[in-house]
Amino acid sequence: MIHPSLLRKQRMILILLIVLIIITIIIGMGIGGTSLSYDRLLPALLGNGTFKEEFVLFSIRLPQIIITLLGGMALALSGSILQTVTRNDLADPGIIGINSGAGVAIAIFFLFFPTEGGSFVYALPLVAFLGAFITAIFIYLFSYNRRTGIQPVKLVLTGVGFSMALSGIMVVLISSAEREKVDFIAKWLAGNIWGTDWPFIIALLPWLIILIPFVLYKANRLNILGLNEPVAIGLGISIEKERIVVLLAAVALAASAVSVTGGIAFVGLIAPHIAKALVGSRNQLFIPVAILIGGWFLLVADTIGRNLIEPNGIPAGIIVALIGAPYFMYLLLRK
Repeated sequence: MIHPSLLRKQRMILILLIVLIIITIIIGMGIGGTSLSYDRLLPALLGNGTFKEEFVLFSIRLPQIIITLLGGMALALSGSILQTVTRNDLADPGIIGINSGAGVAIAIFFLFFPTEGGSFVYALPLVAFLGAFITAIFIYLFSYNRRTGIQPVKLVLTGVGFSMALSGIMVVLISSAEREKVDFIAKWLAGNIWGTDWPFIIALLPWLIILIPFVLYKANRLNILGLNEPVAIGLGISIEKERIVVLLAAVALAASAVSVTGGIAFVGLIAPHIAKALVGSRNQLFIPVAILIGGWFLLVADTIGRNLIEPNGIPAGIIVALIGAPYFMYLLLRK
């Protein structure tokens, strides 16, 4: 049973995070290459703005803000699952190679298959999931020991190795590609939020609508999977079955996110850590907090990045990496 005071603390933190997200969204809607006066935001949102105001808001700013928020949420939830299941505080879909697997699949699809028509948008998350799923299988097999289960340190090392190998494959793939397609993949690798249109939101949203409630439903099982294997077996759950199911959810969340946000790492590392520090390590408590932190963190990074340097700004993935890489090193040295 969770103490009522802890539940109240969680609710207060969730409300605070929602307020921070709303404030960041308002700031993000007003600033950019074409700034919008903040006193004109509400009329434009209600359809009473000029053509230019409504075009900038509904065709450029809002889609990017929403896709960034959703992508950050998905990455944070994926990282939360991975850290719990592997019992490894360093687990993150970007660090252990899952994002790279999704990236290679997207690169192959983009370079060698027809990319015309609206079906391309909706196929991207599926293609990314396939690449990430195959990568995750190999990482799991190489880091699993039949007697002791998943080896946390081995998992990170294996994932980093796969990530480097897949990056090499990506270089080979783009070495003979057309300049336009190479530019796209280079932006994807840098973590540039490129899926900035409403169809991309429609393509990503169903994954979160299905998987967020599913993972929260599995929160008790995740608590058990976070224990050592003999204890988990003693509590009467099928470890391998439950582990595979939730890992598939983590892979799907990461793949769907990076298919439209680019190769962004560290969101899934940092958000769960902050959430656990705030409300503890029980999944029912920290997962909702981590989801909102992840969305807000990526939203802040993208808002800062796209307004730092004119005209194109700095990719959100680079801003996140500037914060996340030192934190990863800190965790690595401490653990």
